[in-house]
Amino acid sequence: MVVTGGQRLRVVVPLLGGVGLFELAVPCEVFGCDRVDLTPRWYHLTLCQADPGPRRTPDGLRLEAPAGLAALETADLVVVPAGISSRPPESLLAALRRAHRRGARLATVCSGVFVLAAAGLLEGRTVTTHWMYAERLRRDHPGIRVAESALYTDDGDILTSGGTAAGIDLCLHIVRKDFGTAIAAEVGRRMVIAPHREGDQTQYIPPPAAPAGQADSLGSVLDWALHRLHEPLTLRQFAERAAMSTRTFGRHFSRQVGLTPLRWLNQQRLTAARELLETTDLTVDRIAERTGFATGQLLRQHFRRALRTTPSAYRRTFGA
Repeated sequence: MVVTGGQRLRVVVPLLGGVGLFELAVPCEVFGCDRVDLTPRWYHLTLCQADPGPRRTPDGLRLEAPAGLAALETADLVVVPAGISSRPPESLLAALRRAHRRGARLATVCSGVFVLAAAGLLEGRTVTTHWMYAERLRRDHPGIRVAESALYTDDGDILTSGGTAAGIDLCLHIVRKDFGTAIAAEVGRRMVIAPHREGDQTQYIPPPAAPAGQADSLGSVLDWALHRLHEPLTLRQFAERAAMSTRTFGRHFSRQVGLTPLRWLNQQRLTAARELLETTDLTVDRIAERTGFATGQLLRQHFRRALRTTPSAYRRTFGA
């Protein structure tokens, strides 16, 4: 979805029993903070709940939303935070079904996916949740495909995320879809978080021990590569930078990042190309040279494969 004209997207977050405080705070921070200095079309956020009265968090806090479920009737985006202490009220499930039929996007953070599953909205879909809940979701809802290692999934009108910090990645992904890479990156900078991660990166990987006699230098290698996206980088160069064999480095990289070095590199180049399309008037060929795609034709191929659009169409939508 791309926000057009003067409209502001209406984001509604239902307050659940057993709600996780961090997972509730994530959509409030991303969508609820006033960021009209970035765009006058920024989101308007509302908290709602099915029944009056405070909700208790696992930490013992008592929270109460100012609005009822009527807020869902006009929502453009509904973000369901973690909270699975009991079956959600049927009134909430019915309101979510109506919102979905009306065309609203539905997103979940962590175990919030169980609410959409209870509403019957995930049959045949591929979703994710916190890796600790994946087997339960698979067992309770066998018609759902569970990608437990993914940071987040985007099926257009249904978006789901893994645990805790993965919810930030999903929310920034939504901002990027609505307003472009530059604004999403600025929101990330204001939140002082790491650069945007793609949804197919790994949600959780046990930290591997570095090879004997070698420091775990992957962070410095990634930083080195990000400053050389315009160069024809190879796996051998990555490995030499990390003082590893190519085989050891490839295995080490995949365990840490969840992607192969080449796939990660292409994602970073696409992100850089998108930012240049949004913020400069450089030609597609020149942007391709700056971001390591060599030719405009190759950039167009990667753009269409990853984003299902062309660089020119993307610039028309998100260009300054």
